[in-house]
This record gives sequence, structure tokens and C-alpha cells, in this order.
Amino acid sequence: MIYEFRTYTLKPRTLNEFLGRFGEALPRRLALSKLAAFWYTEIGPLNEVIHVWPYENVLERSRIRAEAVRMGIWPPKTHDLIEDMRSEIFEPLPYSPPLEPSSHGPYFEMRSYTLKPASLPSMSQRWAEFLPERLKLSPLIGVFSSDIGGLNQWVHIWAYTSLDQRLAVRRKATAEGIWPPPGDSPVVRQASKILLAAPFSPIQ
Repeated sequence: MIYEFRTYTLKPRTLNEFLGRFGEALPRRLALSKLAAFWYTEIGPLNEVIHVWPYENVLERSRIRAEAVRMGIWPPKTHDLIEDMRSEIFEPLPYSPPLEPSSHGPYFEMRSYTLKPASLPSMSQRWAEFLPERLKLSPLIGVFSSDIGGLNQWVHIWAYTSLDQRLAVRRKATAEGIWPPPGDSPVVRQASKILLAAPFSPIQ
């Protein structure tokens, strides 16, 4: 299983129009393959939308995307609203939950880390060891490593019922030594953004 994360930067004040056009075209696209999630930024880099598409492999992705273009049903007519586009392919870690429909939000934090080269196995092992205790505090939506796009990327997404809950969980995890995993960290850069789900997102 792979996940394509498509991140678009929109022109200011065009989010509602983009969501309307995307949502109108989406049912026809869903006849070919499902959408895992659709988020937009609330805190962090503004005017971003992130849509996540699962595929069995890159061959299935290429086939489905070509078929959507051939049928004239995709992409939606949103090009005039977009300033920048980025596509990345991620693989889920073995302990990542499947991106199935759920209602754990409405707030989602996407944390993106750049790791030292060749450090992915050690990062994965440390997470496997300490993650069970962290999961007792709030739901993990998914954790992924990059396959195509920027290399050595580690992305994890957490759900919260409120920003106050996020703060309380993070304080508790730090104070009790639950999280982040203790020991030397292979992380060299970090970024975080708070997301909200679009009305048509399977993950809410």
C-alpha cells in the first residue's frame, strides 16, 4: 500500500471556492478509487489543501490517473485557484493505522520530520517501542516514511478534539517521559501544521 499526498497552495481567499469545485467533481473520481482524507490548514502555512489517495502500488496509481484523464472527469477545474502543487508518495509504517473513515477530530496535527540519512530503521524501532503508551493519550491517524519526493521524510498525523486537548496531551506526554521517544533523535528538521477536514473528507 502506498499513499499519495498532494499538497496545493491556493490563492488567498479561494479555499471555499476550491472546496466547492473539488467536492462537485469528486463523486465521479471516486468511481475509480477512494479518497483517504482531505484537509486544509488552519494553523501553519496558510491556504494549503492536502488530499491523500491510497493505491496498491505506483502502477495502479498511474493507471487510475490516466483513466480519469481519458474519461474527462479529473482533475477538477480548479487550476485557476492554485499557486503551487506538490505530490509525494509515502509508505505507512507497520504500526500505522489504516487510513479508514473515522471521526477523531476535528483538529489534526501533521508533523513532518527530516531524518539523518540511513536513520529510518532506528527511528522505526524506537517508535515501535514507545508508541503504545503514547496511543493511550490520543489517536494516531497515521505515520509514514517518504518513498518518492523529498527523501528521509517522516510524517505523522494525530487527531484531537480541541486545541486545548492537544496542549494537555503534549504536556502530559512530556512531563511523564512518554513522548517523544527518549534517547538520541535522528531528526534534523521539524515542521508542524494544524489541519481541519473538508466536509467530504472520509476522516473527520
